[in-house]
Amino acid sequence: MDVAPVPVLYDADCGFCRFSLALLLRWDTKGRLRPVALGTDEARALLAGMSEEQQMASWHLVEDGAIHSGGGAFPPVLARLPGGRPLARASERFPAASDCLYRWVADHRSLLGRPMPASARRWADRVISGSRPDGR
Repeated sequence: MDVAPVPVLYDADCGFCRFSLALLLRWDTKGRLRPVALGTDEARALLAGMSEEQQMASWHLVEDGAIHSGGGAFPPVLARLPGGRPLARASERFPAASDCLYRWVADHRSLLGRPMPASARRWADRVISGSRPDGR
């Protein structure tokens, strides 16, 4: 039974964010995740009721109307990936650690992205655009 892919909302202006999402999309061999850039009309509709500041402060996964953000998005994202269930269970069991890890990475994403070569960013953009039905 095919399941519709769930939207994963990400910061398209962040090279590290795009690269991280591309890694997840490559892992997602069954097409269960669908990238949606924050700031788009679709993202605003999916995150209705959330301030723009809250939207841009984190990545999000939206499933069945529920919004999972920051470290709280790890369990539902990882559970959809081949072999990801043990990691999903661990992040679900230790939500404070998951959120702390996410916060640390998010707070240092500029630093983490600096050494990333332009070729890695181009690769990430190709992976992301190849995953979206509209090609955007």
